[in-house]
Amino acid sequence: MSDHEDRETFCHDPIGHAEARAGMTVGELAESYGEAGIGANDLHEAVDVYAEMLDDDVTTFFGLAGAMVPTGMRAVVSELIRDGHVDVLVTTGANLTHDTIEAIGGKHHHGEVTPPERTEREHDETLRDEGVDRIYNVYLPQEHFALFENHLREEVFSVLEAEGAVSIQRMTEELGRANSEVNAREDVAEDAGVLAAAYENDVPVYCPAFQDSVLGLQAWMYSQTSEFTVDALADMTDITDIAYEADSAGAMVVGGGVPKNYVLQTMLVSPDAYDYAVQLTMDPSNTGGLSGATLDEARSWGKLEKDARNVSVYADATITLPLVVAAARERAGE
Repeated sequence: MSDHEDRETFCHDPIGHAEARAGMTVGELAESYGEAGIGANDLHEAVDVYAEMLDDDVTTFFGLAGAMVPTGMRAVVSELIRDGHVDVLVTTGANLTHDTIEAIGGKHHHGEVTPPERTEREHDETLRDEGVDRIYNVYLPQEHFALFENHLREEVFSVLEAEGAVSIQRMTEELGRANSEVNAREDVAEDAGVLAAAYENDVPVYCPAFQDSVLGLQAWMYSQTSEFTVDALADMTDITDIAYEADSAGAMVVGGGVPKNYVLQTMLVSPDAYDYAVQLTMDPSNTGGLSGATLDEARSWGKLEKDARNVSVYADATITLPLVVAAARERAGE
């Protein structure tokens, strides 16, 4: 007799089959993913969770790591800010650097990882000689960094110098103002971007490791010959106050590193924790590193409520972020 002979017929939640047909909306595609398994089902659940986070009663913390701005995700984030779906943005100095470069007239360009006739090293040596920086398959001409330096010195640091030690958030606020004004004044074809949207909509932008970027290098160099200085601890009170006062809170975490931890750790000094969380990452959890750590693991630290709705999607965020955002916004009727 078989061990399972007395078991009732197994009929729990059978796997269906996703559809891919002409004319589907992104929301319909994401809904279809719910019939499937593995990553498709995770993405479907991420849409469910993020759609709930779009509710006006949820205070949403958005963590943005990785090369998301130079690789073309800039408008996704700035539109979320302008439409009131981001209450706090935590990101890297690199993303802010590249956002500013585009705001004031620079551009990133499609490139190659390795041309057919060269090795990758030979290719990068050639780019070095030509004054072109490479981010995987994206190129950035180095002259844009000179434009960036002038912008910081003339439009941002010189204004902040008179204020004494400023917080990083105060610096990003001033940078957003400058990006917005220069973009309009110079009639730049590209949108003013993430920092400008945050400035125009009173959304605080925190960049806890801004020193780890060209923005940080420029701030340090300017401080060597001026009274300009940054207080790295000043932001801690403000961001933890926002977390403390939130009736309901959600975390959308794109990538890992410092932005992810900074978003999640805000709840360690709050009586409550995140009610919702979505993570889009490619880092594995079994290395023990924070970037790939599951959100369930974060629950053990008290960063998520025990009954929080959370999901991690392990895939390239340049693919998953637009899909999740578009499908969730479609569901919300936007």
